[in-house]
Amino acid sequence: MNDLPPDLPRLRTLETWLAVSLERVRLQIAAAEQREKEKRQGEERRPPPPDWVLELGIGVGAPPAEVHAGDCYTIGRRRRTITREQALAALGEGVRACLHCRPDTALGVL
Repeated sequence: MNDLPPDLPRLRTLETWLAVSLERVRLQIAAAEQREKEKRQGEERRPPPPDWVLELGIGVGAPPAEVHAGDCYTIGRRRRTITREQALAALGEGVRACLHCRPDTALGVL
């Protein structure tokens, strides 16, 4: 059973269509490989997360809201990287510790 046309003009048309389709597929593969390469490079170049983060309150001059471990998934957009000593000081001053990442436990403050 032959599923190809028997005559030369239609075979040539099919050949042209397949060549064009193959080129489109190759272009898509090249684009996907470029995206993967860029993603991999971005992950390699991404700076490590900070050790400790202070989430800031809303408004100018508002008190800090929470202390977080640097890799906590609940950190808001208003934040500032802090050192271990600053995190300890903030917790000592009554800034709330995040309930998800428990920086107070990690810092040895209970």
